Amino acid sequence: MPHVEQVADAPAEPTSTGAGPEPKQNHANELRPTPGARLRALMAAAPVLLTDAGVLAFALWTVFYHLAFLFDLAPSTTFLVWAASCIVALGGWLWWRRRSRPSSAADPADREAVEAVGDAAPAYPRPLLALVLGAGTVAAVTAGLTAADDGIGAGIPWWIPGGFGALAAVGALYLARHRWLNTPAGAAPAAAATPLSSAYALIVAVLAAVSGLFFARNSVDDAFFVGKSVWVAERDQVPLRDFLFTDGVAPAMNSQPPVPSIEVFYGAFAHVFGLHAASATWYVVLPVMSVLAVLALWRLVQRWASGRAALAFTVAVAYLYLVAGQDAALGTFHLTRLHQGKTMFVAAVVPLMWVYLTEWFDSRSRRGLVLIAALSIVATGLTTTAAIVLPLLVGGAAFAMMVVGRWRDAILAGAAALVYPIGATIWSRLNAGPITENAAAAFYDAEITYRRTILFGVLGVIGGLALWLGPLIARRRTPQLLVAGSTLAMSVLLFPGVLEVINSLTGIGVVLWRLPWMFALPAVIGILCTVELPRVRVFGSLAIAAALIAGFALFGTPMWSPKSYVTVHEQPVWKLPQQRKTIVFWMTRLDRPDGVVLAPSTLMHTAPMVTSRMRVVSPNDRYLPDYGIDTPFVQDRLKLVALANGKADLAPVPELAGAIERLNVTTICVYSSNRVARDLAPQLGFEQFATRKRPGAMTCFRRG
Repeated sequence: MPHVEQVADAPAEPTSTGAGPEPKQNHANELRPTPGARLRALMAAAPVLLTDAGVLAFALWTVFYHLAFLFDLAPSTTFLVWAASCIVALGGWLWWRRRSRPSSAADPADREAVEAVGDAAPAYPRPLLALVLGAGTVAAVTAGLTAADDGIGAGIPWWIPGGFGALAAVGALYLARHRWLNTPAGAAPAAAATPLSSAYALIVAVLAAVSGLFFARNSVDDAFFVGKSVWVAERDQVPLRDFLFTDGVAPAMNSQPPVPSIEVFYGAFAHVFGLHAASATWYVVLPVMSVLAVLALWRLVQRWASGRAALAFTVAVAYLYLVAGQDAALGTFHLTRLHQGKTMFVAAVVPLMWVYLTEWFDSRSRRGLVLIAALSIVATGLTTTAAIVLPLLVGGAAFAMMVVGRWRDAILAGAAALVYPIGATIWSRLNAGPITENAAAAFYDAEITYRRTILFGVLGVIGGLALWLGPLIARRRTPQLLVAGSTLAMSVLLFPGVLEVINSLTGIGVVLWRLPWMFALPAVIGILCTVELPRVRVFGSLAIAAALIAGFALFGTPMWSPKSYVTVHEQPVWKLPQQRKTIVFWMTRLDRPDGVVLAPSTLMHTAPMVTSRMRVVSPNDRYLPDYGIDTPFVQDRLKLVALANGKADLAPVPELAGAIERLNVTTICVYSSNRVARDLAPQLGFEQFATRKRPGAMTCFRRG
């Protein structure tokens, strides 16, 4: 071997030239990247770093919040301990990064994105492909038309889209399995994130966060969510008993256990920094959550798309902005109310869980499993809905992996994703008892669930195409397999009678309409434009993207429309009607006697978001059934609410007087146009003491 002999004969040291010893070559410096390369690498990795850091940080907060119950720590103390831990962890990570040697080897988690092996795609069995395409198209069209209020599809029975959808889902999973087993590992890699594509995602995320500051969508649930944060900020306590109706006298609502940590985080943050909890929530934390939610969507699209990820991401964002009119449309669960834990769950946790599951099945790295577990803790800290949706999401993914023989990976992922949320749910039920069934709560069958979440008409057809044909368009191997698994899970849910059976077994029909959240609909709708069309690949994708966005604009209701219950302002505002906020602040400054305040429902819904120091008769009528609809606790409040709202069919004066006495109502504030209440107030023992001029003219009475 001449080359070996030549190397062996080479001198061990360089010869001297007489000019002194030559400096030794620093190979570490040769391997060290330049500042420009570092900046480009940091920009490319920014979406991953920000979202993963957010997941780990909030998971740590949730664990600390739950542990604080054992040590009876104040929320502010828990927050400071958490913040210090995050700083220490960040410092340790930066130190480790500086100490670690540069390496030319690819990270195991990104190895598939670096090398492509055997990129040729195995052909689908054509008869089965035609069957899936046909059945999926029929299911999408009939589902969209059947769910419409009127038109040509109004009389189509639901078993047609349900049956064809199930057929398409089974066939799509078989095709995904066929391609998985016949495609070498490493084929069809995800496009590596570039500085330019990551910068685009960051710009969109920041612009979305800024725009969200100017939107105000009133949500009656904020009386509880933001009201809890206000309580924590003002009192530095976690309210383990009722804080809305009785100032800690009555037990906590059975349907709202203290497992979620997000509202306490807002309150503790506000308390530590001396801010009003509503301002801290909507002006400081909400923009951060908006950025993370948009970046989570980007990461999923970038991971699942077979190409043109930036275009698919643009379509997905346009869908969220332009399709937000219906009360349960995914666009309504985004920028305008991301402060609510359930909204952050569907907007950020769901796409990130699919990202982490994809990375885990691609690489089987410990990092992926840790992130899955951490994200499940985040989901638990955001909403109790996680215990309902996550098992379905992970179950669909695990089943898909089992059909290709990856049983161990599926079991490990399932355990990592479900142990904490299910354990927290069991703990809360053991302490609070089973959820009390609300007879007044609405149950939605498969057809109406589709109408509410995937929508109807043209938008329903687009959503159906994403649902049933998405597995054929997603990137090959793991993404395609996981989309097929989620499609099958969704198709089972939407099959006639399945939701009814689940409701009869669990009694949670009021939230079953949220089960479709497990399907990453905006991301898969965006991926529709990446379908490969012969000879017109790029222009075909642009045409499909333009058609989709045009459909959203023509048939959807945009996020900023009054029909989406949103008002747009010239400056950042609290997410509620501004006049109501002004009136409630005016009421807090009145010379009121100690006791409970009776006011119109709209103002009582607003009051907990302003202060916990002014108790009102009924902050949210929707929560009253938790205390028994026929009990005096509830009936007294309903009678007085009718009086404050100016209803014609009022209870007799003696009954109103009795309710006032039992609830210790000492102040009544009504709109000046409510002549019935103004005339009855003196008969009930009240005297007028304050008025407010228009707009929002009010008259207030106090006990004489």
